[in-house]
Amino acid sequence: MQVTIDSHSGFCFGVVYAIEVAERELRKNPVLYCLGDIVHNNMEVNRLKQMGLVIITHQNLHELHGCKVLIRAHGEPPETYKIALQNQIELIDASCPIVLNLQNVIHRGYQEMLPKSGQIVIYGKEGHAEVNALKGQTNGTAIVIGDENDLPKIDFSRPVRFYSQTTKSVDGFNEIVEIIRHRMGQESNGLPIDFEWNDSICRQVSNRLVQLKEFAARFDVVVFVSGQKSSNGMILYHACKGVNPHTNLVSSYTEVETKWFDNAQTVGICGATSTPMWLMEEIAEGIRKIKG
Repeated sequence: MQVTIDSHSGFCFGVVYAIEVAERELRKNPVLYCLGDIVHNNMEVNRLKQMGLVIITHQNLHELHGCKVLIRAHGEPPETYKIALQNQIELIDASCPIVLNLQNVIHRGYQEMLPKSGQIVIYGKEGHAEVNALKGQTNGTAIVIGDENDLPKIDFSRPVRFYSQTTKSVDGFNEIVEIIRHRMGQESNGLPIDFEWNDSICRQVSNRLVQLKEFAARFDVVVFVSGQKSSNGMILYHACKGVNPHTNLVSSYTEVETKWFDNAQTVGICGATSTPMWLMEEIAEGIRKIKG
């Protein structure tokens, strides 16, 4: 049985950078606090915990003083920086540069919309860490929509600036753009509409959709490796499942079932942008041993 790991899978550069920063700090200090899971993968989080990384909540941040706290790739809202300043906390900022740029763009859009009574709309997952940080640039007033069902949240008679969480689908974003433009046109009775959008989706992430579909179609069985909390992971997993129904989701080798490979000659291993390569290699090695 031939087992192949997708060379395009694994951490995106933003996650790689955050983990490198954490490891560098932990080589100098026995403890480093991190606001939320550094990556949506329990196996990688546990590895870093063993090195001294301590995962904390925003409530914990209020209680800490005079220590170091890592900001992960998802970024943080302005309130986090204010609390750190008040509590004399040194922030180690490992925010993804693409996310930081998007925060600045949304903040400028928010300032532009204030005198117009306009709306900031974000295509993303409500409650996601990145989206929370983006909403923070608008004093929490941004409207978050996950799909067409959330569109009634928007007042189509008022100006709209539309943005996206960096890990969302490009096709989904473009579909929502067209719907908003159409609905605003209906409300305007033929007058010009005030609608602008910013495609802020990370192409390193979005391009993997096409790559993974091609990869998944080549094998008898596909094992997709991802943490359940990874939004990006669930999107990519379902994309693989769509082209190859023999795609199975696991977060570690303990979830692999031998019966999946009964009639398989080829197996593909792939994963999310939050899946470490060492974990995919570990799972591939375990699968190779199933048939000797």
